[in-house]
Amino acid sequence: MRAWFDLTNSPHVLVLRPLIEALRADGHEVAVTARDFAQTVALAERFDLGAEVIGRHRGAKLGAKAIGLFDRSAALTRYARGRKFDIAIGHGSNDVTVAAALLRIPRSTMFDYEFATVQHTVNCRLGNAVVVPDVIPPERLYRYGAKGKIRPYAGLKEEYYLSDFAPDAAVLQELALDPSQPIAVVRTPPSVSLYHRFENDLFGDVLLKLREQAQTVVLPRVADQRAELERAGGFIVPERAIDAQSLIAYADLVVSAGGTMNREAVALGTPVHTTFEGRLGAVDERLIADGRLHQLTSADEVVVTKRALSTTPERTRRDPRDLLALVLSPLTDR
Repeated sequence: MRAWFDLTNSPHVLVLRPLIEALRADGHEVAVTARDFAQTVALAERFDLGAEVIGRHRGAKLGAKAIGLFDRSAALTRYARGRKFDIAIGHGSNDVTVAAALLRIPRSTMFDYEFATVQHTVNCRLGNAVVVPDVIPPERLYRYGAKGKIRPYAGLKEEYYLSDFAPDAAVLQELALDPSQPIAVVRTPPSVSLYHRFENDLFGDVLLKLREQAQTVVLPRVADQRAELERAGGFIVPERAIDAQSLIAYADLVVSAGGTMNREAVALGTPVHTTFEGRLGAVDERLIADGRLHQLTSADEVVVTKRALSTTPERTRRDPRDLLALVLSPLTDR
């Protein structure tokens, strides 16, 4: 089998990495393409995925995104033509879905936040399989054209790709962190995403509170955010892609305005708050209801407490091959 994976954002590298490795371990030929955005390329290099870089992010505005979709989908179509791929797989990648549809390659899309309307309207209508967490009510996806295509999985996607994970304390030394003192890890808002159209004032207030209480590592998404943090001072801002999962495992608190890092913290047993002010998806609704994720409404709620770390924390580990079977379902459904 010849499989094609496309990576368009940093978390997609983490999600798809074990699927890529499993197929390669089974002797299949796997090609990987990546968009130059955030830490996507650096993470693909770190995990030695052999990704070919094609295209870049065009900006936050709808018009720019449309141009980016057209240009990169065309570039991917040229890349894939004649390669005889059996299946194309992406996690929220419109580009690969459009290109694969044009080339009549069976295609699967994955996501775990159901209200990215523009993205899902493309992927669900053109995709053959829509792989999502089973807590998302199927009817929320019908308007995108997903009816009959939904392939649900149990739990969090992070419980699959972190199944083989063991934290490495080297990240603490790399960032000059004192493990005897409180550590907070922060992910900035996805300001370039269409589902997060406004400035997050709460997030700024939370940053200031954290700076007073802990060694605060902030992981920015784009260069402008990095520049703002450096001007503010008092934060640790890594200059390159780091072992963020180990950092989360050793942290005393995680705060994120996005989604993936929050759920990584949940999966690893680290206390976590969200400052996301958009419409909550079903996954976060369930985590909040279960008390595994706290939704901040005021910066005054932020308190960093040093916690005792277990060397073998109890956590849910799920088999990535279960996800692989779902994304390969277009091949078995025919």
